[in-house]
Formats: sequence, C-alpha cells, structure tokens
Amino acid sequence: MDRLDPQTTPQQQTPDPLIHGGGGAVAGGTPSGEFDPWRYRDDAGVTGADLVGYKVEATDGGIGKIDGASHEVNASYLVVDTGPWIFGKKVMLPAGVVNHVDHDSQKVYVDRSKDQIKAAPEFDDTGHEDPAYREKLGSYYGGTYGSSGWTVPPGRAM
Repeated sequence: MDRLDPQTTPQQQTPDPLIHGGGGAVAGGTPSGEFDPWRYRDDAGVTGADLVGYKVEATDGGIGKIDGASHEVNASYLVVDTGPWIFGKKVMLPAGVVNHVDHDSQKVYVDRSKDQIKAAPEFDDTGHEDPAYREKLGSYYGGTYGSSGWTVPPGRAM
C-alpha cells in the first residue's frame, strides 16, 4: 500500500481515476458521473448473458429470482419474483442497480437494500413500458443514492 506524503496537500495527490475523468464515479458509469438507471454497468458482467432463473442478492440478503430480463439499449431492466419475501410480488429493477453477476453461482448482486427494493414503486406487469412508470422508477432508484448527488454504491471499489 502506498503511503501518502504528509507534506503534500490533497490537491497535489493523484486524483482517483474512478472519480476524476475515469468515466464517472463508478467504472462503466455515464461520462457525466450520473446514475443511469436503464443501462447495465460495463463491468457488471451482464453482456450477452441470459439472467432468467438467477438468484438476486441485495446488500443485506437474497430477494428472489429473476423472472424476466431486458437488454434493450438504454431501457434494460430485471423483473424479480420475490416469492414469499414480500408476499409473492414481482419487482422491476433498472439495470443500473446491478453491481455484478456471478455466473458460477448464478447470482446477480444489486447495490440496494431489501428495504429500498420493498419501498420501490409497485411493479405493473401491464404498464412497465409506460414512460411515466419508467421515469418514476428511474427517479426512485436514482434518488436512493442520496440527495447530495452520486456516491459510490455499497460494495464498489473507490
């Protein structure tokens, strides 16, 4: 581990490439560093994978299995059957909340807690492609990072 020179100021230290000019606050993030709810992160390991049937892990435990997935450009999402966890409901998770995929164990890790997912706008199987619903859902998940702007989600390297 490199030691910092106590004689240098923070401005003289090398900036973190994930924050300054490295494609956003998270590798694979949008160039502006803003949360893009409808796009899988470049480093999530999703490219070309069929995730249906994979288990989904929130930051504090399992939430269910993937019942459907979309890989549409700028409109990707997962539909998760929560089983008995929230009384058999399904939830729609925008692609941007996917932290990474472990294909060996067939698990998708998302960077939200069970409570954040449980409190999300209810999934509407008939209107999930409605722009108003998608805007509401995207705003909800974007807002769960905090009102002070983008922060690195739990479990991500800084």
